[in-house]
Amino acid sequence: MQFAMLFPGQGSQCVGMGADLVAASAEARRTFEEADAVLGLPLARICFEGPAETLTETRNAQPALLVHAVAVLRLLQQAGAEVAIAAGHSLGEYTALVAANVLDFDDALRIVRRRGELMFESGEREPGTMAAVVGLPAAEVERVCAQVRDAGVCDLANLNAPDQIVVSGAVAAIEAALPRLQDAGARVVKRLNVSGAFHSELMHEPAIQLARYLDEFEFRRAEVPVVPNVTAELEQEGAQLRELLKRQIASPVRWSDAMQRMRAEWQGPVLEVGAGNVLRGLLRRIDRGASCTSIGDLESLQAFKKRYRHPAQAE
Repeated sequence: MQFAMLFPGQGSQCVGMGADLVAASAEARRTFEEADAVLGLPLARICFEGPAETLTETRNAQPALLVHAVAVLRLLQQAGAEVAIAAGHSLGEYTALVAANVLDFDDALRIVRRRGELMFESGEREPGTMAAVVGLPAAEVERVCAQVRDAGVCDLANLNAPDQIVVSGAVAAIEAALPRLQDAGARVVKRLNVSGAFHSELMHEPAIQLARYLDEFEFRRAEVPVVPNVTAELEQEGAQLRELLKRQIASPVRWSDAMQRMRAEWQGPVLEVGAGNVLRGLLRRIDRGASCTSIGDLESLQAFKKRYRHPAQAE
């Protein structure tokens, strides 16, 4: 059976993710072992045991989320699920490219580890932060951002849903924006626990360095349509998907637009593949008619198998 598949980004990680899958599945265990060998890191141990501070570091969280999502993807494919269309939120776009067979898993691991290192180092050199804003349209959030830019960069970073925006930029500018956003009528304004101003102008230099690194890898034509963050349009050409990734970390994540484009192309069932259920919640805010199931642990995988039993598995 075919599904649209969505892959989560940074922030969805949690200590213990993948441990139950590895205990129950040789395929999941091989996936984590492959990641450890490719990166020369005890990534499986960091995922399973933490501590949370180590897992949350950008340079660790990004490959950890990728390997966990790929392990779940492989188990879903064993159960007969097929990808019809793929999208991923920020980091999750790399998992979407693995699902669409644009990138090999090993190459994606190397890229996201380097991506995480560059973003982490940028935050160390030039501290920045991000904040979530709920209850204001993008135009109103952008108006407030413009008012505080004399204090530093303040950009729209994630357009997650029509009324859920994330702003990103210099610490002083974000702090100046928070009370103004509340005064403008936002229901929630919350500073996020991140190590940098991701998807803002402050990511310009790491984006340049990442672009050079991306050129070292093969990007094949996608076997199924992918909806990139930068354009929110269907894309399958490998060269173009690479070019869009070069722009991604310094550009807004147009998630709401991407989901609307996906739903225009695909009206069937949707799976959120990997840690957490953030993307399922966002999809419901964007399109209340969408059917989305989050699969990230053994319990949800078993429930999926029971609901969508593959004919080859029938007795």
